[in-house]
Amino acid sequence: MRSWSSSSKPPPDTSDHTWFVSGLPGTRAGFLVVVRFCERSLRVLVVRSAESVCIGHPDKLCDLIADHILDDILTLDPTARVAVEVMATGRRIIVTGEITTTIRPQLRACAREALRRAGYNPNRFLIYVWVRRQSADIGAGVTTSLEARAGDESAYASLGAGDQGTVYGYATNETPQRLPLPLVLAHEICRRLDAARTDATIRRIGPDGKSQVSVVYDELGTPVGIDTVIVSIQHDAHKDPEALEREVRTLIVAPAIEAHLPGATPEQVLVNPSGRFVTGGPTADTGLTGRKLMVDTYGGLGPHGGGAISGKDPSKVDRTGAYMARLIAKTVVDARLAEECHVAISYAIGKADPVAFHIDTFGTGQHPDWLLTDAAQAIFPLRPAAIIECLGLRAPIYAKLSTYGHMGHGLSEWEWTLPFTDKLTTEVTRRAHQAATHQ
Repeated sequence: MRSWSSSSKPPPDTSDHTWFVSGLPGTRAGFLVVVRFCERSLRVLVVRSAESVCIGHPDKLCDLIADHILDDILTLDPTARVAVEVMATGRRIIVTGEITTTIRPQLRACAREALRRAGYNPNRFLIYVWVRRQSADIGAGVTTSLEARAGDESAYASLGAGDQGTVYGYATNETPQRLPLPLVLAHEICRRLDAARTDATIRRIGPDGKSQVSVVYDELGTPVGIDTVIVSIQHDAHKDPEALEREVRTLIVAPAIEAHLPGATPEQVLVNPSGRFVTGGPTADTGLTGRKLMVDTYGGLGPHGGGAISGKDPSKVDRTGAYMARLIAKTVVDARLAEECHVAISYAIGKADPVAFHIDTFGTGQHPDWLLTDAAQAIFPLRPAAIIECLGLRAPIYAKLSTYGHMGHGLSEWEWTLPFTDKLTTEVTRRAHQAATHQ
């Protein structure tokens, strides 16, 4: 392995070498750039990585508990205000946050059900609860938006955003899920690990685990191979490590890759590279809600505003706005208006209309980004109340989304672009013709 600066000339020797460089023009921050010199030719390969975690990972366990609680409340009180935070440490589960509802939430029962679903024995955990009602000041500002207080009686003006912040949506045409391939593969590996545990395809493995996949892209941004796959999976003390590695390679990694990049063989597969992984879950690491934001969204290969999703009712734009931003980005790609799309929406607490909206297609758009931005604003609902109605977000749908990412689930309303692709294409065409006419 050698280092090389993007301003340096290629080395004079003709042997094959792999060089690692950062700061190469045309590449984004955080991507590993692999430069291979082969017979005096320069080939730039970009390596992009993403991770996912299993259902029993301590952070994901907390997300699961929070969303189980949210679903339980929304089932009987769809307009409840919920912001649940969960911590799991040792044999203790701590549920806290703000809940305003007309029902009596079954918080401990929900936590036990989530523990059971994640592969843990709920009887071995103590569950502590400290919750209170939403602040009256915040509640009043959200219930009656800034626009409504100013006399705006137009549709969906009454509900203000539950907080300030910027939410992001992202989509790429490199996979059918419109997600980056490293993230799709990492999710698939974790999904298969969880299935192998529950159906005993692989015996003596535990609920805690995670994966990371590094995919190699060519100069055109096309996935051409797999560099490294990392799998860490909790196991029984008597599990033979060599047998576990064989099972993970043949029963988990190989079929996951074959399903998405046929014929590709990873340069290396690392199974439990730290060695022994007997102690896992909250006993090994403290878990918190909202600490796997990249797993929840785009694997770090698309931007993120920093707001957690799980445990929050749809009045919170961290969830509602993020889902709409994803729908817009995916619609742009599905309509073939761009190969890659990033959407940013900024909100102010208590205000119905966003304060900023922008689309960036990274130079892959069929039209200028400003035109796509204007057209999308005309087509898609951006007020929280309108988004909630459009996407059906008052329903108890969230626990099933808390593992393997909130994006890419084909049955979610924010993944269903068909009602919008023709509308957006028509609006873009109309505005492009209008712009051409006025030149």
